[in-house]
Amino acid sequence: MDAGTSPVTGRIERLTAGDAVVLVTLETDAREPDPGLLAAASVYAWLGVSLFRVPESQAAAVREVLDMVASIEGTRPPAVSRRGLA
Repeated sequence: MDAGTSPVTGRIERLTAGDAVVLVTLETDAREPDPGLLAAASVYAWLGVSLFRVPESQAAAVREVLDMVASIEGTRPPAVSRRGLA
């Protein structure tokens, strides 16, 4: 299901409630990692979006954010785990 470009979170919640595979398109003109785009990607991933269309210049940063969200959710192991022992 294509949710469009930067849809509101309520629409995403309705689409993911039915176990549909949801695509979100995120756009920016920035060549450097765009904090707003990365924040939006993390929220959409947390809500259950499984496919993202992003500018090529943002792809690596968005992938890192998606990996982080999956690690927090517990659906993938963290890349590095450290224990804080003092």
